[in-house]
Amino acid sequence: MDEDVVRERDARAYEAVHDAADFTELKRRYKNFVVPWTIAFMTWYLAYVACNNWARDFMNTKVVGHINIALIFGLLQFVSTFVIAAVYGRYANRKLDPLAAGLNAKYKRERRR
Repeated sequence: MDEDVVRERDARAYEAVHDAADFTELKRRYKNFVVPWTIAFMTWYLAYVACNNWARDFMNTKVVGHINIALIFGLLQFVSTFVIAAVYGRYANRKLDPLAAGLNAKYKRERRR
């Protein structure tokens, strides 16, 4: 098959998917999840950094033995990262993947035309 014909068919398929209402909805759902969670995590991270710089007495407060608040906050950074990843995985499986699968099927149908 001629390369120009393939490119034209691919371009039409991409445009059809891009113009679909499901594509707009997919982008909206993705942004509605990612933006608030990114802001929340960055706020949490910057609070941790700020406390380490300017609230040293608070961060040096011993909790149990040699474990202080700074160490707990540092470990919670890792925990929060994994929690957000797990929440995103569940959200994507329920809200994003069905739309993406439909758009993929639409793309494949359009390419065959």
